[in-house]
Amino acid sequence: MTTTETLHAVPESRWTSDEAWVGTRRPVLEAHALPADCYVDEAFFAEEQDRVFATSWVSVGFCNELDAPGSAIVRTVAGRSVIITRNADGELRAFLNACRHRGTQLVDGDCILGSVIHCPYHRWGYDRDGALVATPQFADAGVDGFEPTDYGLHPVRVDAWQCLLVICLSNETVPANKWFGDLDQRLAGYRLGKWRTHLTQNIEIEANWKLISENFQEYYHLRWVHPELSKVSRVQDHYRYQGAGMYCGQTTTPISNDERGDWSAMPPVEGLNHSDMASGRFIALFPNTLLSVLPNHVFVMHLDPVGPGLTRVTGTWLLPPSNPHVADADFVTTRDFWQDVNNEDIDIVERGQRGLTSGGYTPGRLSPRFEEPLHRFHNMLADRFTGSTRIPAGDESDDQPLYGTGVNPLPWRGVDI
Repeated sequence: MTTTETLHAVPESRWTSDEAWVGTRRPVLEAHALPADCYVDEAFFAEEQDRVFATSWVSVGFCNELDAPGSAIVRTVAGRSVIITRNADGELRAFLNACRHRGTQLVDGDCILGSVIHCPYHRWGYDRDGALVATPQFADAGVDGFEPTDYGLHPVRVDAWQCLLVICLSNETVPANKWFGDLDQRLAGYRLGKWRTHLTQNIEIEANWKLISENFQEYYHLRWVHPELSKVSRVQDHYRYQGAGMYCGQTTTPISNDERGDWSAMPPVEGLNHSDMASGRFIALFPNTLLSVLPNHVFVMHLDPVGPGLTRVTGTWLLPPSNPHVADADFVTTRDFWQDVNNEDIDIVERGQRGLTSGGYTPGRLSPRFEEPLHRFHNMLADRFTGSTRIPAGDESDDQPLYGTGVNPLPWRGVDI
């Protein structure tokens, strides 16, 4: 049994029973929100790490972070520290961050590795394929039956998806391209694999990670929480953007403009079709990544759950290769707009966390038009707890009215590359 396989030896709990998810499993017209325990209970949080984060494709960074020879990033997923790097041939590799001798942490944080990864304790060394290549003074000490090939670093599945680096601690989960389903086709026109990080900021939010994701997914709150955002992302211009795959999506079509021009300060990427040029795509990758894809920039939020009521958020702006030299003043206009919106969101999700913790909450009904992505998201969560490997199906097409939204004037119809 490999190290990653042992992660799934999680004791049964009430959350593994279908009875715990009755309100979630109802059709969206009858469904309830999640119980408060899903956001505040320590035992649920611990189990969620193993049943959700240890069995999912989790985004941990961006492909261009590994551009420099020997570069490595270190991320923690489901309590496991993982080194992500490239081998001598440029192929992605990931390993659990522990020496096979006595478990010492190999790498403290993001760095440039040499050709050998040395343990700081006893200097065991591993190449960037994870093979054990050095055991100073060890073989001469009279150890019987020692085979270095048996003691390489424990591998972790890693892949590049669009511009993102994704890892999966489970060997049983479907490949990344099946996990994300039709999103490769939906986002093909943006050619996101070539986009590069421009600015990254880190904050901590005193709320459960699911509250942050849910707030991103629904637009019921726009008029009251985001009066300025609702001018460029109007409620009546929101439509579903969901095919088969482990994601929840919506699109704003068209993106409106106000006198401030916050989202049009920078030039758009070259080669977009009419639908992509006029739209904003807002996609929550299950479980922890929020993508806002605009014609001239992308804003990505990685959610790192620290505890039931605390989430570390990494926000990153990406720019396309066709716009390598954006003027600072133009970028600041866009950045400041996002920061204003995020500050409004932080206030409301922290207020939500306080209510769930101490307000005696019992689950309310969902609004199908505005909150259908939450129903999809909640069912993905329920699937991970109950052992289902289902990949949710999507809408039949993007040009049909759903739950009172009307017909998208510029539906997605696929892209020829």
